[in-house]
Amino acid sequence: MRVGIEVGGTFTDLVAVDQGEVRVIKVPSTPRSPDIGAFNALGAAGIAPGAVTDLVHGSTVATNAILERRGANIAFVATKGFRDILFMQRHDRRSIYDLHYAKPAPPVRRRDCFEVAERIGPDGAVIAPLDEAAVTRELIPALAAGGYQAVALCLLSAYASPLHEMRLKEMIAAALPGLSIAASHEVAPEFREFERASTTALSAYVQPVIDGYLDRFGATLAGAGFTGHFSVMQSNGGRMPAVAMRRNAITALLSGPAAGVVGAIRQAARSQRGNLITFDMGGTSTDVALVQDGEAALAPETEVDGLPIRTPVLDIVTVGAGGGSLVWIDDGGMLRVGPRSAGAEPGPACYGKGGTLPTVTDAHVVRGTIRPDAFLGGGMSLDADAAHRAFEDVAKRLGTDVRGAAAAAIRLAVANIVRAIQLVSTERGRDPRDYALLPFGGAGPLLAAEIAAELGIREILVPPNPGVISALGLLSADYVKLRGITRRVGLDGETPAIIAADCARLREATEAEFTALGLTGPLEHSLELDMRFVGQAFEIPVPVDPGELPGLTAADLAERFAAAHQRVYLHGGEPGRKVELVGLRFGVRRRLDALPEVRERAAGLSRPPTAQVVVGGAAVPAALVDAATLAVDEVVAGPALIEGYSSTTWVPPGWSGARDAAGNMLLRKEG
Repeated sequence: MRVGIEVGGTFTDLVAVDQGEVRVIKVPSTPRSPDIGAFNALGAAGIAPGAVTDLVHGSTVATNAILERRGANIAFVATKGFRDILFMQRHDRRSIYDLHYAKPAPPVRRRDCFEVAERIGPDGAVIAPLDEAAVTRELIPALAAGGYQAVALCLLSAYASPLHEMRLKEMIAAALPGLSIAASHEVAPEFREFERASTTALSAYVQPVIDGYLDRFGATLAGAGFTGHFSVMQSNGGRMPAVAMRRNAITALLSGPAAGVVGAIRQAARSQRGNLITFDMGGTSTDVALVQDGEAALAPETEVDGLPIRTPVLDIVTVGAGGGSLVWIDDGGMLRVGPRSAGAEPGPACYGKGGTLPTVTDAHVVRGTIRPDAFLGGGMSLDADAAHRAFEDVAKRLGTDVRGAAAAAIRLAVANIVRAIQLVSTERGRDPRDYALLPFGGAGPLLAAEIAAELGIREILVPPNPGVISALGLLSADYVKLRGITRRVGLDGETPAIIAADCARLREATEAEFTALGLTGPLEHSLELDMRFVGQAFEIPVPVDPGELPGLTAADLAERFAAAHQRVYLHGGEPGRKVELVGLRFGVRRRLDALPEVRERAAGLSRPPTAQVVVGGAAVPAALVDAATLAVDEVVAGPALIEGYSSTTWVPPGWSGARDAAGNMLLRKEG
């Protein structure tokens, strides 16, 4: 039996596949102890851990540790003269009109930052040797006395030569064997000193938290008789065995959103759709990504709590517009949705758990697009009166009624998501009208048609059981390892040979790691080059098939870079401009032998033929359709609510939908 468990901010989702039988379950998350929610999901699904052969897990443990500042007590070690790099940061100012603006605080206190005498140049040459005597005499005693759980090492130019950093790590490990050590040449071996330092410090900060979490999770599994494979989802869209996370936990930072994109891609491929805009609207936030030809783009870095993290992640834009996002009025009297959320505790007012503030979910209950008796297939009854009461104050302050306030909140949530989609499409040189919109998450299909109408998208693909697609993505994820390095060279006739040599070295190291982890079988390879015009501050990715390297020329690389630059910036193909290679990322992938197939879970509800939904200020009858019993090619014309166990799809007037042979619901705008 294969099981995927994804821990979200509001719900924990489980998908289990066993000899063609599929089980789907959603249970409330337990934010204080996410592993408890995961085992609650196993219990609710009636699954004994001993029967599971392959368990894949994704959670927000690392992200929450940073956001809530609940990481380890860490020390930071830099080259002499660079002690304050985490505090100086970059000279940008995110809020230029905020007189009280302060740079985001790093995860370490200044008094816990130390220096060592050494210097390596950007070409990897040793300028000054590591002062090992001072390390033994001063640094190691200070680390021993500080009560630290982890230490982050980030020496100058360690990306060019890790010689000194490796020796420093070796000395600290020998003297303090219980101390967790994150070294920048292992975590983020790329240039840009502050980003490398920030990534290494955050990796050290979350590593003991992840280790403790995985220890508890693994011990509970073993105690219940589990003897199968235990994997953890990474931010890059691939999984790795849990033991690999003990070396670099920062790679699992955004595992949940990444799993959702993978699940969406796999399910859309069954309907021969490869160009997609996905949006995952859960309880806390909405994650948006663009998929071209069945592949989601990778971004070289991301941010959490304002701090940069230099690790490959799926190019996902997140906005605070989930089902649990709070609806509120700001000091200027403007309506706002998010980023604050009601979370799992107490949750939206309609959950009846003590929440009194209005949320997007409450707005849907007021509008009628969520029926209180049909939530989670009838497994969780909602309090419609509480939802109406929650909107009374907002309605009063807006000078409208409760229905009007709820409609305004939904329109604003739609606008927030539309803006996020524009960030990954039009601002990246892509026209959203050339893509199908694929919504998932518990709240995604409720807003999909309104979002598509705003963007001019005419086709929506709603997967079966859309509320648990992230858990499906865990089971659908291949084993993936990405390694990035900095290689700054001007583009000339020697560049292809340099790239080929770097790739050969990275391939050997990565394949050796796969072998050590027991990941045998055919492997696929990928390569992405970071290139820019000489004088530019930032680079753009240029994908290259590693198999093309033997015949690749500098002219080929220049042509591909020009095309990529033209797509993003609408210029860049002018002759005579000098181009340079900045770095490269090499990937190794071991694909799964078989992918799970999920159908709608039957809800078993008795429902009336229609329900009242507010459209344009007036209540209109909408047909009620059971998603589990909808036949292939059976057309559903709006207005209609297609109710499933994990989500409801709203088909507005002017839209119609039909399920295809792959189990996906295709919605199209009429006319």
